[in-house]
Amino acid sequence: MSSDPTKSPEKTPDDKTPEKAKSAEKQARLSEALRANLRRRKDQARERRQPD
Repeated sequence: MSSDPTKSPEKTPDDKTPEKAKSAEKQARLSEALRANLRRRKDQARERRQPD
C-alpha cells in the first residue's frame, strides 16, 4: 500500500471541504435564514398594523 503525500490522513475521501470552509458555509446559511425570518416577521407585523 503506497502513501500519497497529497492526501491528509485524517480526512475521508468524500470529505473534500475543509472544516473551516464548512463552518463558514453553515454560518452564511444560518445568517441568510435569520434575515429571511426577520423579513417575514416584519411583513406580518406590517399587515397586522394596516386597517382592513
